[in-house]
Amino acid sequence: MIPLKKEILLTIGLLIVVSLFILMLKRAVQRFALLRKIEINRKKVILNLCYLLIYIVAGSVLALIWGMDVREITLFISSVLAVLGIGFFAQWSILSNLTASVILFFNHPVRIGDRIRILDADFDFTGEVEDITGFYFFMKTDGGKKISLPNSMVIQKGIEILEKPLIEDDENYG
Repeated sequence: MIPLKKEILLTIGLLIVVSLFILMLKRAVQRFALLRKIEINRKKVILNLCYLLIYIVAGSVLALIWGMDVREITLFISSVLAVLGIGFFAQWSILSNLTASVILFFNHPVRIGDRIRILDADFDFTGEVEDITGFYFFMKTDGGKKISLPNSMVIQKGIEILEKPLIEDDENYG
């Protein structure tokens, strides 16, 4: 019973550290979202991706605490990183879209409700941004079409943010 006491105490310590880290992360992302006026659904996607990363690291540390061999953990982590690396270079992969979603959340000036034009030689989309999810960028074109683009494509293409058209009151002209 005595040898298990150390592992139990370290596990409890890890749980406390992870809980505190999650609380700090949650507050930081909420402040950033309020400062940048980011929609709640986009904030949830970013928080879920951060939680996943935290849980993977905590699981690895927990495996070390309970006696898993360091070589086995190193092999597992290197395999996961290799898969992630391949995913980041694959243009249409799920991982590249999730990564692009994080970039759109923190660094891209496009927000939901903005009127934009996608600068591309093959097609000309001009319209309003309706939603940005973990994988897709949704917009309604001026012609009334609803289109979705992968987030990785939105990062790669040039986007012009346009002024919203002014809505004129009929009362002023009557």
